[in-house]
Amino acid sequence: MKARPFLSALIAVLLSLLLITLGVLWAMDRRSPLRLAEASPELPRAARFVPRQAALSLHWLADPSRLPAYVQAVAPASERRQARDAARRWREGVFALAGLDYDSELASWLGSDVSLTLLDADGSGSDPGWILALSSRSSDGARLFLQRFWQTRSLAGTDLQVTSYRGMGLISGRGALQGRAPVPLATTLIDDDLLLLASGRGVLEQALDVSQLQDQHQLGDAQLQRQLKELGQGVALMTVSPAALQHWFQLPAALADRPDLEGLVARLHPDGRDLAVDGLLRFRGPLDSASWAPADGLIPAAVGRPVWLAQLQDPGRLIRADDDHPLVQWVGPLLRHVLSDQPAAGQIARLDDGPLLWLQQAESWLLATRPGHPTRSSLNERLQEEGLARSELSGDGETLQVWTRLVRQRGRGEGLDAQLAVASAGEADLDWWGDSLAALERRRESRGISDRQNQWHALQGAEAASQSLLLADQPARSLLGRWYPWRLVQALSGDPLQARVKGLALALESDHNDGNRSVLPMHARLELG
Repeated sequence: MKARPFLSALIAVLLSLLLITLGVLWAMDRRSPLRLAEASPELPRAARFVPRQAALSLHWLADPSRLPAYVQAVAPASERRQARDAARRWREGVFALAGLDYDSELASWLGSDVSLTLLDADGSGSDPGWILALSSRSSDGARLFLQRFWQTRSLAGTDLQVTSYRGMGLISGRGALQGRAPVPLATTLIDDDLLLLASGRGVLEQALDVSQLQDQHQLGDAQLQRQLKELGQGVALMTVSPAALQHWFQLPAALADRPDLEGLVARLHPDGRDLAVDGLLRFRGPLDSASWAPADGLIPAAVGRPVWLAQLQDPGRLIRADDDHPLVQWVGPLLRHVLSDQPAAGQIARLDDGPLLWLQQAESWLLATRPGHPTRSSLNERLQEEGLARSELSGDGETLQVWTRLVRQRGRGEGLDAQLAVASAGEADLDWWGDSLAALERRRESRGISDRQNQWHALQGAEAASQSLLLADQPARSLLGRWYPWRLVQALSGDPLQARVKGLALALESDHNDGNRSVLPMHARLELG
């Protein structure tokens, strides 16, 4: 009988220790920098002050103070300090654009929700109006910041104006960081824990007007909120207008100028050292052009050591300039540019209704198509028009179809030489095409394809992709180096991020209806070393 109270006490002690241990582990997990990537996909309260027609809105949903720790945690051991310092510089550079010093003015009170809104992107040369919404971790953090902020600017000679608009107190004047040219600024405090900082009183009044109209601000857009939830968790949510897609993101004009294009909605999600972006191009109503062919992937059959790999559904349709489908307007100009230097590959693509797998080696190309797409007889007619002659070449247990061009030799041994333009080999499930016998031989190699295959498997939505592109480090750096947003990110970080790019994967799905709209899903994944 005496043993029973002892056992009860022992069990109680063990349960207490277990609960304490679980509590400590839970608290440690909540404070882990890796939790940064698990932010909610819901729009923050600041979205109430963002017009639906804003050129660009970016809602950052993770604590900015934890960003350097996250970057340090996922960086290689030998580069963690450098990565942490680069993240700090990037964070400080972002807030410095608004005339704010993160360490001295924001770090002590800034919460996890930060929203930036740009109100126009007309390319006229004037600076766009902007609104920065900052959440506060405490009830008096934002209020105390406002007092110090305007007191500092006032002592520096700034004339302040205090007005009331829609029952809110507005303070406006000119201010900047020390050593910078002063710029117009206006502020107001919402419910003591949300600070709005804008590029002028008129811009701030516009945001307060929008907040009163349910059908004009983002928080009242039920379809936008639903789409963001479907995209999943992310540290940032972004919307971009058609004009901004063309002006800042370099979307082709034919697509950006469509009257039915509503814009882009996307989420950004860090995954270790990679950054994943998933988004939707939104269109008003159904698309007039015919739907795209269902995805039918060939990437599992990829071989060789390609520096980049592309899978195209119905490439013949992509090349046609008279088709007004969004995929044609987006991918078509890029494909035609690549094929302008590869006339033989261009003929194959024009006759192929898909899918087509393009494996670009260091100095040659290798294509894979379904058997009979295109037929060799139809291709032969096109190639003969370009002065190529077909013949057969036997060896290694197979017979190859080759197209050659006669060229005149120069020098002592003048004469004619047959220059190979295209070689083709047929297999049970694929036809292979290459611009040399060496390129065609690489279809037997498989050891070098693992990096591209890993990119494919890591890319969300890849299995449903209609068009996809997988790039190794060098072509990815070349592509990003010409992209304005990437150059801006590098400038803010003060660090040569270009050398850290290890790969880039892009995928576009077929369009489909979403309520009374059409959407075209897109996915991207940037690999950083």
